[in-house]
Amino acid sequence: MDQQTTAGLLEEARAWAQDDPDDATRAQLEEIIAAVEAGPPDSPAAADLADRFHGTLEFGTAGLRGALGAGPNRMNRVVVLRAAAGLAAYLRDIGSPAGSPVVIGYDARHNSDVFATDTAEVMTGAGFKAQLMPRPLPTPLLAYAIRELGCVAGVMVTASHNPPEDNGYKVYLGDGSQIVPPADSEIAAHIAAVGSVSSIPRGGPGKVLDEAIVDRYYDTVADLAADGPRNLSVVYTPLHGVGGTSVLQVLETAGFAAPTVVPQQEEPDPDFPTVAFPNPEEAGAMDLAMTLASEQGADLVVANDPDADRCAAAVPGPHGWRMLRGDEVGALLGAHLVARGRRGVFACSIVSSSLLGKIAAAAGQPYEETLTGFKWIGRVEGLAFGYEEALGYCCDPEHVRDKDGVSALLLICELAASAKAAGRSLTDLLDDLAREHGLHATDQLSVRVTDLSEIGAAMARLRTSPPSSLGGLSVLSVDDLSLGSPSLPPTDGLRYHLADDARVIVRPSGTEPKLKAYLEVVIPVSEEDGGVDAARISAAGRLDAITGDLKVALGR
Repeated sequence: MDQQTTAGLLEEARAWAQDDPDDATRAQLEEIIAAVEAGPPDSPAAADLADRFHGTLEFGTAGLRGALGAGPNRMNRVVVLRAAAGLAAYLRDIGSPAGSPVVIGYDARHNSDVFATDTAEVMTGAGFKAQLMPRPLPTPLLAYAIRELGCVAGVMVTASHNPPEDNGYKVYLGDGSQIVPPADSEIAAHIAAVGSVSSIPRGGPGKVLDEAIVDRYYDTVADLAADGPRNLSVVYTPLHGVGGTSVLQVLETAGFAAPTVVPQQEEPDPDFPTVAFPNPEEAGAMDLAMTLASEQGADLVVANDPDADRCAAAVPGPHGWRMLRGDEVGALLGAHLVARGRRGVFACSIVSSSLLGKIAAAAGQPYEETLTGFKWIGRVEGLAFGYEEALGYCCDPEHVRDKDGVSALLLICELAASAKAAGRSLTDLLDDLAREHGLHATDQLSVRVTDLSEIGAAMARLRTSPPSSLGGLSVLSVDDLSLGSPSLPPTDGLRYHLADDARVIVRPSGTEPKLKAYLEVVIPVSEEDGGVDAARISAAGRLDAITGDLKVALGR
């Protein structure tokens, strides 16, 4: 950086530090400022300062999410106070009456409780009735509380399954769903209009709710389980998150024996010491649970991510334990609810498997595809069940219009126990679905970038020079999802329809610096040709071939 740019950054940083009410981040920033002043313009400290002040964390439909630290491009109390003030101004702007309740939840990450308390004080200062959850609790419990308590909005302080250095800020409106456009941009505009933090009116800490709201949620979830077999040996891990107490209570209320909890991951720990990433989708995250399950001869492994809005499952097989894909769990849960008489719209995101649509059609039930994210799935009119492949399942939309890893976990256990009582397994049930509807096999390809411009360049290249075939299958047509359609709002993505009912969708990740591709192939199952096992081998070969061609198309 030149001296003029450095001087401007230093002036901005000093003003930020002066307005920062937090001793730790203010001291952090003052230390960086001193290092920049003492060093050359191209010092590491200068680069660090430039990154912290390179714009602000963007408020979107996912709210805010980023690394903790000082500066507008980090998660800190200044950013949170401004976000809360912007949200309060938006709520007033849309006509929310003074005294309307706003409920605030938080997980066990670093500073989550502090950010929640700050939000409550801003809400009371703006004339709203702030209601704070009693302790660190799952995100779906916050979504439940919004509707149960008749709130005009809800805030959840969480970064879900992000690395330990991150935190985030999710916003829900009074319908219990996450915000969608144009609410996100309107809230962002109100945030941008907020002046200094010291000018934001702050009231009292609001009301800390008692355990009654938690107990009502537990009972509501437990009621989802029908009478039936309960003989099931389960290993569970909350991955150092807040799901443990909730899961144990719900399973007990529903009549299941207590699962064996992975001891190293049982208690909430914001540093997530046993996993590289606290995401059950990531390689290695479930290793401790599956090792314990092997030692104990368990029937099932289940896991939540740190805020317990996602659920993962693993099953034993001839080659050891294996994780079920999100699409497999989604199909199992959808078929289970259909068999129990659930009626209404079955929905999943466009990047999820098409199998749910066939299950719904066979039961005479409507089916819808939405854009990615439960902000869209949760808003489907008449929703009976919704899921997305990233381990998110909405099993009780009447009460929780968001993904809920606790209710999904309970229903997976119920289904596994019923199968076990009949001498079968979840794998057998998946084979049944394959025989009825064809084997639907899915996979993903993620390309992580260091320069975000690479994502735009790759998408532009795919639009101007689309591949004519992938994995030896002709590309029959291409949908440019950025143009929108009568059933889908515009989004940056491309959908390739291939021969033999195969499909590929390419889109930028909404939360990480990645380009993501979602693959699906459908193989008819014929007992004369080797049955389900042969279809799985054929599907794996096709997915590998498509992946190889995609890497070339994406320049990898």
